[in-house]
Amino acid sequence: MKQPRLSRRTMVAGGGFAAALGATALGLTLPRWLGRRHAPTPYDDLLATLVDREQAARLGEVARSALPTFSARAAARELRQRFERRNLAEVLDADIREGRIAEVGGWLLPDSLAQLCTLATY
Repeated sequence: MKQPRLSRRTMVAGGGFAAALGATALGLTLPRWLGRRHAPTPYDDLLATLVDREQAARLGEVARSALPTFSARAAARELRQRFERRNLAEVLDADIREGRIAEVGGWLLPDSLAQLCTLATY
């Protein structure tokens, strides 16, 4: 019994589909590979929890000017204790439940988020 041959149309359609799939995969991963690299800081373990470090740093500049006595080391120590075995959402929920709220530039933020944003400026 003769096996059916693949037509040229089927081959072109399959090749086009494979190329589109490859281009999509590349388009999704390339920005991550070529994304902005940050200078190493002693707080990178904490800053890795942020989705957009640049925007956090912008907010952190405002917070830093409002908190002249901010100690980065003390804040990092406190945040590391809060993040032990918990993710960012859990820590922020706990801040809200416990009433740890900070005002930064007219915004009310969980204290941990305000501290993380301030650490992003270092």
